[in-house]
Amino acid sequence: MNHSRPQLFGMLAGLFLAAGLVFSSMLATTTWLKVKNSQFITSKGSTRKNVKSDLVIWKGSFTTGAPTLLEAQKKLKADATKVGQFLSGSSVTNFVFTPINIEEIQSSFKDAAGWVQLRTTGYRLSQGVRVESADVDRLAQLDTTPLVEQDVLFTTESPQFLYTRVAGEKVEMLADATRDARARAEQIAMQGGRGIANLHDAEMGVFQITPLHESDTSGGGENDTSSLDKTITAVVTATFLLK
Repeated sequence: MNHSRPQLFGMLAGLFLAAGLVFSSMLATTTWLKVKNSQFITSKGSTRKNVKSDLVIWKGSFTTGAPTLLEAQKKLKADATKVGQFLSGSSVTNFVFTPINIEEIQSSFKDAAGWVQLRTTGYRLSQGVRVESADVDRLAQLDTTPLVEQDVLFTTESPQFLYTRVAGEKVEMLADATRDARARAEQIAMQGGRGIANLHDAEMGVFQITPLHESDTSGGGENDTSSLDKTITAVVTATFLLK
């Protein structure tokens, strides 16, 4: 009885293999018949292009505080001078300062009647600085440690790296993606003994701009601003007339 069990497993494995081959053959035959009997064929094509960002948006901010508003303003003005000198000395000239933000520092106390009151104990002032530049390499490597060493409480945000020539790349990339779609359609049509005639219609997909060597996509289109080097992907769904 124990000898019959391996034989049974072998028979079942053979049956499953045979069924799989039949199913695959049916799929291939169905695809061939669709191509053979249809007047149109639809395929998707894509193309990719690696680019380097040509614009960077760099932001930083500095903060100071003092018991009086006048003293805090004087400190902030002195810090702004240091920030400007640092940027100019780093060959960054097209920077602009944003409006000053003023925050009152308050503490609570109880008056003679036992009521909780608030009083202003100081002021905290902050100001931002913003740079838009085509010198992406310089801003990507800008080290603001010298400002901290000058007793400036300075913080920076992650730079935003942009590629501004996407619109100019679209026409060429869409043409390349359409050619790729045609090549794919020709390969499929050949399996049904058919050929490709004219392009019937085409639908452009959203452009995806992702960090180099990454392939994340979204229905609305990716637009990466975190990386200096990027990949642009264009997709076209094209329908061709068969001949």
